[in-house]
Amino acid sequence: METASMPGLLKTIFWIFFIYYAFKFLARLFLPVLAKKVVEKASQQFEQQQQQYQQQNQTKSDTTEKPKEKKIVGEYVDFEEID
Repeated sequence: METASMPGLLKTIFWIFFIYYAFKFLARLFLPVLAKKVVEKASQQFEQQQQQYQQQNQTKSDTTEKPKEKKIVGEYVDFEEID
């Protein structure tokens, strides 16, 4: 069984700091690029959905171009109160 030693503890602390700062450095390099790609992909999907929606509405309006008949229910009568 090994006992804890000061050089081993310092080595572990060094590696923890090294990994932390390396991750922080790499994140600053790659996260903006990653975020830009995610935004571009989301905008492309949004544009595709808009095009599909417009195409669906256009085909619906083409098939239902019949003029709508207005229902004549009667005349409007304006009543006045008598005191």
